[in-house]
Amino acid sequence: MPGELVRIGEKIISIDKIEDTIKQILELRAAGFSQQEAAGRLGLDRTFISRLETLGEVRKGKRLAVIGFPLRNFEEIDRIAKSRGVEFTWLMSEKERWDLVEGQSALEFLDLIMEKIAVLQRFDLAIFIGSRKWQKITEALLDCPVVFLELGSSPITEDCTLAPQRFKEILEQVLK
Repeated sequence: MPGELVRIGEKIISIDKIEDTIKQILELRAAGFSQQEAAGRLGLDRTFISRLETLGEVRKGKRLAVIGFPLRNFEEIDRIAKSRGVEFTWLMSEKERWDLVEGQSALEFLDLIMEKIAVLQRFDLAIFIGSRKWQKITEALLDCPVVFLELGSSPITEDCTLAPQRFKEILEQVLK
């Protein structure tokens, strides 16, 4: 089956083919190819790739990560972050935090944390949401500036709510 087709006048257009080509363009660009190099590989005009990127652009600037726990409204905070182009979020409730710790061996847990740290090392800026105890730890582990949003005093043993409007305002300031 050829996938979804659209008739435009005398032409039959494959939406799947368009989507596949767009994915190839973005994969090449994310891999470091210039617009001209990607266009050449795919037999396209460079200006098409430029217009495509402009059409889909969410924001410009630094690579931003958001980490936080224990959040009652982590799903809402995650949606806000992603709607503003945040590339990495790791947000958990208190239950999820304990499930993560208790759901695997110490070695598996350490491997997971080291993997997350390695991923976070690639970011230009991080927003950390949690207790003050974690501020210095986060700053020491990451090679980037950390914006800290305190949820309460350590140890926090139950979910806290981060005001969505406050988070939006912080994001807007950071993204400027």
